[in-house]
Amino acid sequence: YDYNLLRGARFVGFGNYVKMFTGDPTFIQTARNTFYFTLLLVPLNMLICLGLAMLLQKNMRGVGIIRTVIFTPYVTSVVSWALVWKFMLQTDSGFINIFLRLLGITGPNWLYTEALAIPVVVMVTLLKGFGMNTIIFISALKDVPDMYYEAASLDGANGWKQFRHITLPLITPTVFLIIIITMIGSLKVFAQINVLTQGGPGTSSYVFVYYIYQSAFKLMKYGYASAISVVLFGLILILTLLQWQTRKKWVHYEA
Repeated sequence: YDYNLLRGARFVGFGNYVKMFTGDPTFIQTARNTFYFTLLLVPLNMLICLGLAMLLQKNMRGVGIIRTVIFTPYVTSVVSWALVWKFMLQTDSGFINIFLRLLGITGPNWLYTEALAIPVVVMVTLLKGFGMNTIIFISALKDVPDMYYEAASLDGANGWKQFRHITLPLITPTVFLIIIITMIGSLKVFAQINVLTQGGPGTSSYVFVYYIYQSAFKLMKYGYASAISVVLFGLILILTLLQWQTRKKWVHYEA
């Protein structure tokens, strides 16, 4: 339907979808931005969380405090977290650029440069949520039996070989879980975009949920916003099913 509060509903068949893919450059830009956001966030999240988990699984002094510190942002309000970073990333009065000026470096317009908008939001999102995935990885690493490492050491396997042939295969169910939940979260990101960039500069940081919000509550195009929502649902479903099917080739010890 082509629907808004003033005209009511008018049946248009597949008109919304035809417009979406053939006559709406903002939708194409939005799709590119969303995939770019996901392709940046998911691998970085995996690498950083797994690396931290391997360091923090050891029973060293102060490890409990460190785990608490990295987990705390996860339980913080998304809006509050994004607002703090928005003030820190201000061009003239932000803490980050002030610190850079002390080092003799002129900081960029973090939130108002097209090339930086998405990477900056990825960074803020990563720092907000990596604590949970790190804790999940720590639990998975602690479940790997020590006898495998002892046997590998006796056979002369170094740390890299132990990680590649023992640790990584045994934690692949956890890797699979984190990839799925991180991917879904990245595809439906909204609050960080809304607070930090408002989709700007221009439409350079529009993502699906933000565009749905703009179409429905700013432009009053409820039918079109609903059609974008259906496309987003279908995209998440397809990507999840694809990963579910390919898991048989790389996820080990799964019932």
